[in-house]
Amino acid sequence: MKRFILLTAFSCLVLSMSAQTAKDEIFEDIHRSAANHYAYPEPHFTMTAPPKGYKPFYLSHYARHGSRYRVNPDDYTKPLAILREAEKNGVLTDLGKKTLCIVDSLARGAEKRYGDLTPLGARQHREIARRMYNNFPEVFQGAAEVDARSTTVIRCILSMTAECLQLQSLNPELKIKNEATYYDMYYMNYGNEYFKKKREEDKVIAVKAAFRKEHLHPERLMKSLFNNDDYVRWKVDAGKLMSYLFELAAITQSHDTTLELYSLFTKEECYDLWLINNLSWYIDYGPSPLTQGKMPYVEANLLENILNTADTCVVKKENSATLRFGHETCVLPLACLLELGDCAYQTTDINNLSDIWRNYRIFPKACNIQFVFYRKKGHDNILVKVLLNEQEMKLPLASELAPYYYWKEVKTYYRNKLATFIHLKKQ
Repeated sequence: MKRFILLTAFSCLVLSMSAQTAKDEIFEDIHRSAANHYAYPEPHFTMTAPPKGYKPFYLSHYARHGSRYRVNPDDYTKPLAILREAEKNGVLTDLGKKTLCIVDSLARGAEKRYGDLTPLGARQHREIARRMYNNFPEVFQGAAEVDARSTTVIRCILSMTAECLQLQSLNPELKIKNEATYYDMYYMNYGNEYFKKKREEDKVIAVKAAFRKEHLHPERLMKSLFNNDDYVRWKVDAGKLMSYLFELAAITQSHDTTLELYSLFTKEECYDLWLINNLSWYIDYGPSPLTQGKMPYVEANLLENILNTADTCVVKKENSATLRFGHETCVLPLACLLELGDCAYQTTDINNLSDIWRNYRIFPKACNIQFVFYRKKGHDNILVKVLLNEQEMKLPLASELAPYYYWKEVKTYYRNKLATFIHLKKQ
């Protein structure tokens, strides 16, 4: 009965979330419009109890680094230069001058810190580690081995450090090994010309450009920042400036600061800018038919590593964990490749894409995919469930135990799927 109640609660939660449109969700919390810059929200998901007698013994995850500064210096310096030039020419409104001061503060604070993890980013991973420990204590009991690996990017290494230190503080007996080496990059952050060329096809660029033109409307914002329409017409790329300012508005939630730029935008503008972003990620890394649904296979190596490592660990008597730390450009396509929930949704109707596929649900800062394995004493069947950002996910297999699935069936399904990739590349 308890398990039925939990399943019912889980189903109701999913239904209630699905009942809201993307616009509803963004209007409810404007920070969601930040897409991949959305700060990791505190999860409030109910865990479904495992079948009687089954206990967790192995956890495998891939996590994105936590909140950070923007990576490209241009994201700070270019809007700052535009506003400074306008100030020299006396064409900024009072709001424009206030915006200049905020952008200047953000730019100075980010100097020589581009791409660095923020204190919030470290806290996000400490809290994720704490919840992992509390949700699956059997995995981390005694002298369990934790194999933690990161890409060679500093913000990912520091995210790994934060998570591992938290686990160690909860159980000093843990045997934690940390690595960050180019040796692992073929699966930790893989990319090649095949996928890059797919994103640069003329038809892809044309669809993105047309959609951007339809949804980018900087006129109101420009009038609020500048007091001279002719100056804007001849001296300012209004669309670019709007995008720069919106990206800075988005990144402020990565910091412990009172500085904000969201008030520059209406909720409708935030929603429109998010729509542009959502489509771009869907085409570049998701299952879009425009790229023949091939882009998630960029994480074929990562999925193979997860399967192979799990096969090695599930036969051990000892409990253990494998933790990997990387980027959203890996988490998003991996979630789509795994067909978690609605992540693998395919449609050619780009105007209604957001009805189902919403990127902020998949890859906020510190996003993570957790595979949790269960076994029962005296039984050979291993069960697994998969969490996306700590929410139990439906897998593309039938299971009377969902969200728990038989590991043999899960790995067979995904290995068969990976075997089709060679064929897909030839199409």
